[in-house]
Amino acid sequence: MTASSPAGAVSSATRERAVLAVYTVTIFTSALLLFSVQPLFTKMVLPRLGGSPAVWSVAMVFFQSLLLGGYAYAHALMMLKSRVLPVAIHLVLLAVAATFLPLSIASGFAEPPESGYAFWLLGLFAVSIGLPFFALAANNPLLQAWFVRTGHPDGLDPYFLYASSNIGSFLALLSYPLLLEPSLTLHAQNLWWAAGYGVLILLIAVCGYLMLRAPAMAVASTAATDAAPAPSWTQWGRWVFLAAVPSGLLIAVTAHISTDVAAAPLLWVLPLSLYLLTWVLVFQSRPLLSHDWMLAIQPFAIAGTVILLAVGGEQNLLLTLGGHQLCFFLIAMACHGELARTRPPARYLTGFYVALSFGGMVGGLFAGLLAPFTFSWVAEYPILLALAALCRPKWTPRRGAMRLWLIAMVAGLALIAFAGHLGKVEAFLETWRVWAIGAVAVVAALLAVAMRLNRFQFAALVALGLVLVRVYPLDEGRVETVRSFFGVHKIVVTPDEQYHVLMHGTTIHGAEKFKADDGTPLTGRPEPITYYHNDGGMGRAIAAVRARKDAPLRVAAIGLGAGTLACQAAPGEMWRFFEIDRTMVETARDPKYFTYVSSCMPQMEPVIGDARLTFAREPDGVYDLVIVDAYSSDAIPIHLATKEAMAIYKAKLAPNGVVMMHVSNRHLELASVAVGIADANGLMSWVFNEDSGRNGEYIFTTNVVASARVPEDVGALASDPLWERTAPRADVRVWTDDYSNVLGAVMRRLREGD
Repeated sequence: MTASSPAGAVSSATRERAVLAVYTVTIFTSALLLFSVQPLFTKMVLPRLGGSPAVWSVAMVFFQSLLLGGYAYAHALMMLKSRVLPVAIHLVLLAVAATFLPLSIASGFAEPPESGYAFWLLGLFAVSIGLPFFALAANNPLLQAWFVRTGHPDGLDPYFLYASSNIGSFLALLSYPLLLEPSLTLHAQNLWWAAGYGVLILLIAVCGYLMLRAPAMAVASTAATDAAPAPSWTQWGRWVFLAAVPSGLLIAVTAHISTDVAAAPLLWVLPLSLYLLTWVLVFQSRPLLSHDWMLAIQPFAIAGTVILLAVGGEQNLLLTLGGHQLCFFLIAMACHGELARTRPPARYLTGFYVALSFGGMVGGLFAGLLAPFTFSWVAEYPILLALAALCRPKWTPRRGAMRLWLIAMVAGLALIAFAGHLGKVEAFLETWRVWAIGAVAVVAALLAVAMRLNRFQFAALVALGLVLVRVYPLDEGRVETVRSFFGVHKIVVTPDEQYHVLMHGTTIHGAEKFKADDGTPLTGRPEPITYYHNDGGMGRAIAAVRARKDAPLRVAAIGLGAGTLACQAAPGEMWRFFEIDRTMVETARDPKYFTYVSSCMPQMEPVIGDARLTFAREPDGVYDLVIVDAYSSDAIPIHLATKEAMAIYKAKLAPNGVVMMHVSNRHLELASVAVGIADANGLMSWVFNEDSGRNGEYIFTTNVVASARVPEDVGALASDPLWERTAPRADVRVWTDDYSNVLGAVMRRLREGD
């Protein structure tokens, strides 16, 4: 007997290592599939809605909601007394979900409605990918609960497996734009994902087998040590709140940096990666970052965000982007660290995950669906910052904290009253605004840490600083915001009221001069400026095609913006505009904002909807000029820059017609993309990327590609030294509906500049 004991111990240790390895690999693989399917399927959907970054927010809401459903389903399964039934039911669910593979967009969702995009999208996701994602969503808590029932010694505290899950999610998120998108077509990605799903079913079957084969004595021992009392309803609510705030902040900070700082492509990847990284770090067996340190730093991260909101994003773009995301990371670490610190025993594991997913859904619904329809600006960001102050643990304030808090509150309120009394005194606003807001934020952070300020008092001081940011905004001049499903745009009236400027973040999408240099109002037909002035690439191309035809033009323009192109139309010409965002049409038509449309084309009736779909219904062989003006925005609609899209443009051209693509962009090099898709359709291209030499405010260099069947079609452009006849680049793969490489366009811009 004594001789066999060591052998039995070795056998048991080997089994334990095998069980741990199988469960870790399975949970990692499940998370890898769960988070790679999100960008994969969302990219399949993007062409239906013009590439709007808001699609990502709606997708996040959908995935968070279905994650809740999956966690609730796992919790219900583990309430069953049978050990066999949960395994059988889940394997059947996975098998049924596999019948939806490879993934595709369900029939009946070929074209979005004119309104209600968010709810249409939710329906599309639910019908097309709902069941496979639901089955995947249940795996993390379900497999952890099974692991507990294997009797493994680590089953007493299995939350370290949550870190493994989030490592898989983190790697999936980063690998998609860096590896999968540049190297594989959508079709190939879809097939590989379906194959991975099949492998996962086999791994989960093995996990179920290992759980069912667990020694009865080991399982009984685990259960006997897990008799802790159930968490209170207050504790459940606290978990929901702690999960909701970072989840909402994730969407809010992404909306802020892509709206008010820089609408750079792939920017959504960075906050989401940091969000997942916090889950990895806090649920490790031995956390790398002390939770006590995170709690001490969190108030200063909140204060730093308040100061960043006061400073704005134009002064130092990289510093501002990095600052917002670093502060978000620290705030999320403190919130998620509190969740990890207060996690319940393994007996309540699945219920705990239901609370986390419910909180994540609530935060996502607020920031992703409710806020865009409620606020005209990204108000959810400061609201969630103030709520983040409430995520701190309940501490007893040190003596004197109340007195100092009252002094800080009175000083802040006095500051608001004093500044309001002064009115818009430029010296005060320019010199003291950031200092005053910074002082309130820093004092709040110091009191929270040094005096262990009550979390409600800390939240009140943070809210006071945020009120100062809103009451005395950074923007010079008068600012109005217009928000829709497709983003937030600002109409800025310069301090001298000479210009009205349409902006998205720091990107200008159009401007109009309302007053002469001497301050007198301008009347008559407004002059096109910004990218659309007569001496720039777009103005020259329109003039050349008009001169070549020597007759009124028939023009299709995709993208309206401020309506500037309306004033490039000559008498007798037929111009038809295609615009996806109805709020942009209303803005361009309103003479209090811009007068291009009301002065030059008051009877204009634009076609509302995604241009890829609406323009395809136009008759063939009609237009002398097709202008694609959808790329000056930094969130580009990729589906309008593919070989198949160019085939549609070409089909609508008259025999001597020209396609002109405006590809000015600070973050992506798109001229080679336009040249490549034109060449793939048998068209030759000329590229304009020059400064016209014209001096003046709001006169910009433009990057324009004109494509035609033969040189004679572009008229004088063929011999204009500012236009360069350009062949497709061998190192740039042609973009198609099945392949695009946004990261490659970003890297070319970084390498080659303008």
